[in-house]
Amino acid sequence: MSLDFSKEIQSPAETAFRFGAFELSPRDRLFKRDGIPVPLQPKAFDALLCLVRRARHLVSKRELTNILWPQVHVSEANLTNTIVSLRKVVGRDAIRTISKHGYSFELPVSGEPGVARATFERFMRARELTAQRSLESMTLARDLYWICLAEDPGFAAAWAWLGRCCWFLGKFGSTPSANLQLAQSALQRAFILDPDLAAAHQFYTFVEVDTGRAPEAMQRLFARLQRHPGEPESLAGLVQVLRFCGLLHESIQAHKQAASMDPAITTSVAHSLFLTGDYAGAIGSYGGRAAYYLDAAAWAAMGKRKRAQTLLRDRLNAIPLSRLMTALMSSLLALLEDRPDEAVRLMQASDTSCDPEIQLYFARHYARLGLLDTAAAALQAAARSGFTCAPLTLKSDVWLAALHKHPAFPALLQDAESSCSRAQRLFHTYKSVDQ
Repeated sequence: MSLDFSKEIQSPAETAFRFGAFELSPRDRLFKRDGIPVPLQPKAFDALLCLVRRARHLVSKRELTNILWPQVHVSEANLTNTIVSLRKVVGRDAIRTISKHGYSFELPVSGEPGVARATFERFMRARELTAQRSLESMTLARDLYWICLAEDPGFAAAWAWLGRCCWFLGKFGSTPSANLQLAQSALQRAFILDPDLAAAHQFYTFVEVDTGRAPEAMQRLFARLQRHPGEPESLAGLVQVLRFCGLLHESIQAHKQAASMDPAITTSVAHSLFLTGDYAGAIGSYGGRAAYYLDAAAWAAMGKRKRAQTLLRDRLNAIPLSRLMTALMSSLLALLEDRPDEAVRLMQASDTSCDPEIQLYFARHYARLGLLDTAAAALQAAARSGFTCAPLTLKSDVWLAALHKHPAFPALLQDAESSCSRAQRLFHTYKSVDQ
């Protein structure tokens, strides 16, 4: 029996990038507007191709110069003139200047070479769902990515974004083990197809830190920054990696660098600020995305008990949450409402194996409840899983203060200081190579 698939179903792969009224074909080195060829100088074509391939991402001046004039010293004016000539063709707002650093292509890309148009449109819809960061939207996005990959198994970006979805669902959903394995496999597949894919590097950081490999993630991200200087996504990854290593000030500095490159970049700096004791800063940095636990914890740390309770109650009633996030938020609410037994029950029933940072937050809850042995054990478990509680946090956190007279505290502090010293040496080694 033969299967007769229609030509409509067998959508041909695109041969060009599409954005607005334009088409850019790398294979034919052809640029069109409304289907009509537009002449471009070779350097301008190469610059546009580089920018479009990294659309909505910073491309540094150094990287562009190395691509356009390899092994030749030229003045920055040459690059500026090339960008000016491109803006005359694609529009001034299509290429954004990121002061002192480089350029970013801002037009939405609606198609790329090698991917059928319908598949690419489905992929972009899945990315919109992924950005919503709810369990429901992530599940829908994951299904769309699978459809994209059924249509085009060689679509590297779809593998990377599938990995990002599976990581989220593994961390916050009801089937952590299967989804986390899928996340690792999907991201590895993306690397095989495109070793330099920015999204794959960005998302693999989440997997590495949650599986106790923050030092390896630090090395990989600094190596990537050598190839792509100032890449905001790599700097955003370092915000999390450095916090897991206990390097809070370095984490905050990485956020500042990322934000200077891309003011719209989202990082986890709110958690780093929280751990330094800057609770107001943590609250201010926590906006602009789905809010769950951290701002409520910050209000509670500042003594604003009622405000924290209101936030937690409203969110627990309104937002579908994973078991782990429900336990984290509900245990804090139970603590604030003087229901200690319920808080302890929720924490002890939780599987934190895929999120060692939550062990730190549980340790704070236990310490606040006066369960100092359990608090110390939670911090030790976090360290074994790859999260180092910074010495600054151990010494200054208002809820961990009760631990200071506990017999285990000197060893906890000494271990944290030793771990941070090792991470600091790695940081300076990798940073000096990057520079």
